Order: sequence, then structure tokens, then C-alpha cells
Amino acid sequence: MITFYWYHRCSTCKKAKAWLDNQGISYQLVEMIDTPPTQELIEKWMEDNEWPIRRYFNTSGKLYREAGLKDLVGQMTAKEAANKLSQNGMLIKRPILEKDGQVLLGFKEEAYEALVNN
Repeated sequence: MITFYWYHRCSTCKKAKAWLDNQGISYQLVEMIDTPPTQELIEKWMEDNEWPIRRYFNTSGKLYREAGLKDLVGQMTAKEAANKLSQNGMLIKRPILEKDGQVLLGFKEEAYEALVNN
């Protein structure tokens, strides 16, 4: 099962969705602003990947900047970060593609192709 978390006004999300559609990939579409990933799911992603916590945040987003998270994220535990991210989908790096517990943040065609064909 493939789950695609997106924000319908995000141009990168639109590109990723168009790519999935053009490839004939079936997926569950989740509007991450209305239904952000749960804290537990984000924590699992963090456990399964060795990415820095900052990578999960939409660092170019208005909410991230207004909340002054730039200075706070580096001091957060994974649990604290997952809690913060699960409270507001606008804070999360997007789009997110998840398949069988593997996750991709952002959109790179090569990475999407590798994941969906795996």
C-alpha cells in the first residue's frame, strides 16, 4: 500500500502527484493539512531513518519561520519533534510518499521510481 501525503496548494506536491498519476501508480491520497501523520508514525519514520530531525520540517515555510523553530529544532528530541510536527501539517516537509514502512520526503523522480518499483 502506498500513501501519498500532500498539500493541494504546494507546487512540488502537484508535480509528485502528477508523476504518480502518469505512472499509473495507485495510492491513498492524504491531505496533510487536514490529516497530518500521527506522532507515532512520525516517530517510527525517525527511528527507521538516520536523517537529522530538521529534515522532517518544512524549513522554508512561513509557520516554521514565524514560530522561530530554526533555533529550537536542533535541541528537540525525536519525540518532541514528532509531537510538534503531528500538531500542524504545515510544519512538515512535503510531499511524503510512504510504502511498506519506507518513506520519502520531498520529491525526486528517481527516488520515487526506486521506491514504487521496489
